[in-house]
Amino acid sequence: MLMELSIRNFAIIDNITISFDEGLTVLTGETGAGKSIIIDAIGQLIGGRGSVDFVRHGSKRAEIEGLFSVNNSEELSLLFREIGIEYDEDDTVILKREITTQGKSICRINGKLVTLATLRQIGQMLVDIHGQHEHQHLLQGDKHIFLLDRFAGESIKSAKCEYEELYRAYRKKRQKLTQLTENEQEIAQRLDLIQYQFQEIIDAELEPNEDSQLLEEKRRLDYGEDLYKSVHHAYQALYGENRGLEWTMVAMNQLEEAAAIDEDLLPLKETISNSYYILEELAFSLRDYYEKIEFDPERLNEIEARISEINQLKRKYGNSVNEILEYCSRVEEEIDTLKNRDERLHQWIKELEIIANDLFVEGKHLTEIRKKEAIRLKAEIQKELENLYMKDTEFEVHFEDSEISLDDLMNINNRLSIGKYGLENISFMVATNKGEPLKPLAKVASGGEISRMILALKTILADHEGVTALIFDEVDTGVSGRVAQAIAEKIHQISIGSQVLCITHLPQVAAMADTHLFISKEQVDGRVATVVKAMNKEEQIEEISRMISGVEITDLTKKHAEELLEQAKSMK
Repeated sequence: MLMELSIRNFAIIDNITISFDEGLTVLTGETGAGKSIIIDAIGQLIGGRGSVDFVRHGSKRAEIEGLFSVNNSEELSLLFREIGIEYDEDDTVILKREITTQGKSICRINGKLVTLATLRQIGQMLVDIHGQHEHQHLLQGDKHIFLLDRFAGESIKSAKCEYEELYRAYRKKRQKLTQLTENEQEIAQRLDLIQYQFQEIIDAELEPNEDSQLLEEKRRLDYGEDLYKSVHHAYQALYGENRGLEWTMVAMNQLEEAAAIDEDLLPLKETISNSYYILEELAFSLRDYYEKIEFDPERLNEIEARISEINQLKRKYGNSVNEILEYCSRVEEEIDTLKNRDERLHQWIKELEIIANDLFVEGKHLTEIRKKEAIRLKAEIQKELENLYMKDTEFEVHFEDSEISLDDLMNINNRLSIGKYGLENISFMVATNKGEPLKPLAKVASGGEISRMILALKTILADHEGVTALIFDEVDTGVSGRVAQAIAEKIHQISIGSQVLCITHLPQVAAMADTHLFISKEQVDGRVATVVKAMNKEEQIEEISRMISGVEITDLTKKHAEELLEQAKSMK
């Protein structure tokens, strides 16, 4: 669930922090107070398209931060491991997004910087927002197959995994076959080219890491003379007549005589003795070093010629000797494949036939499971629609079966493509009145009907979608009376298994709230700012009365508000 939301410098919001509880949280207030702006902020937090217009005037950036409590989610845990973010399966997730006046987005998950795409991927697993005009994947036909599969749950999981694994193997094998069956002339040209490249690399007799080793040797030879002079001079400064070691020995002998007179000088005598022998050993090491220094102009010319040869190969085959050798290995494998083309082609066609047959069988099995689950989904949706006073509405899961046959799958010259998720396309179809034809869900005309259809689907699918919080932004628009009451009950029903945040203008929905937040505007330092207040029972009665009557609140409307609250309490 969404535990806490902090918003700073976002639109007309200055700085607010809202704590949320489980169950149904209702947000009400006058139009323009900032209710939808709070939902917009959550939308930005989960990766929505940003805009500099969201940054409050006079501020450099807008900041939104959300604290989520997550259940033990295998899917979320796996995703966190893939993107390298620490995740405690029994703990919390913190999302943060900043939008600057330059239009830049800075996104963080649990304190780690991530891309906007990653924030969106994680965010949409935690929050599902349904607005008045955008119902996301529920109205997107290409997403209905995923909703049906989530509804099916464990009954389809194994078959779906098997199909997807076979599909990947089929596509890989088919791609290789396509490459082998290209135009004969193109294959011959390709073979000539890669044989030339292979031979060129082989003739160069490259050794792993040879380029870096040659550069190091060249550097030593380039500076060999200077290195010799410096080390030799250092040696001469220490060793020889009237040099450092000789004078150090003089000092050591003098202190030895003095220490024989005054024992207090013994430590100093020991120190200089140790120093003498250390310097003597150092001098011998310097001598050994400079005697080994090479300065060979001929070898330097050989190295420069070899480096030039390697650089020519790098321009063609890779940025390093190791990359060139890797390319050579790949080319060698391709040469073997093309030279033994007929044999490989015959072998891979047999392998493709086996995979295609398994894929087709598994695809049919997947379709059978989906059709059974579609019947179950239809029955549950119809029941929910009746509760929402849409008993004449007909709901159907439409299967558009693929025209691909098993022969098509085995024919590599066939341009038809098989679906990544199955042999069929699936879409939700509805007819809201008797006698009308079934139409795609997105083409239902009435806003009120769309709202009820969304709630019916959500009631069934909420437990299967795995999101932490559901947000409804005025999805009850265009309804009233008993339909409004039915919608209120349905939203409450969804909130039993999921945290629900709901912006509403319906008193029936507001009465169902476990937590009622009132959104208003106030003048702060001469500027308008949004304020959020949790309402007690008396304040809730006043607000629901306002929602019932509009401007004037009477004793009758207060009594009606109290009745709504009592009715909601008894229903819960």
